[in-house]
Amino acid sequence: MNNNNKRKDIFTTGQVAQICKVAPRTVTKWFDTGQLKGYRIPGGRDRRIPAAELLRFMKTNNMPTDQIEHDKIRILIIDSDWQLANSLAEVLRKNPSFGVETANSSFDAGLIAQKFEPHVILINLKAADIDADLICGNIRKTPELTVTKVVALAEGLKPNETGAILNKGYDYCLTDTSDIAEIGRTINRATSII
Repeated sequence: MNNNNKRKDIFTTGQVAQICKVAPRTVTKWFDTGQLKGYRIPGGRDRRIPAAELLRFMKTNNMPTDQIEHDKIRILIIDSDWQLANSLAEVLRKNPSFGVETANSSFDAGLIAQKFEPHVILINLKAADIDADLICGNIRKTPELTVTKVVALAEGLKPNETGAILNKGYDYCLTDTSDIAEIGRTINRATSII
């Protein structure tokens, strides 16, 4: 067995070809035309496709996803308020398809994001001692996290102010952090898993 099979969250074009039951050349074509997103290994021509992106692509094209579906949607909550982060995590963990981790500092967020490779990051913009914009920028620059969706939690922000947040690179901005149903819907929209 080669090493690529150890990590079920990142796939080679050959593995995607096996999962989708097509020729590797077909997967390369999907990648090169932008239908299937991922990244190239620096210095090489090898392509890597994150599991969340493969799942989105397969669902969009009505392909059976049971082979990779068992993997949970990984969510990272970043908030310096430990109690708020944990209470939100507890609520989200009630959904059996969610795997949730929390980080209470920028340093922890970086370490956990590298190891956990979340599909969705919820980050409190008003958290003390956490530079949310810097974290969002770093995520955008990390090849392994290219398909990670970043959701800004901006309690009390006026609707006309959310545009400025989205322009900074966030995928979504939620202004009512107590609306758990809306947070759940946003996670599902972000991962295209309904």
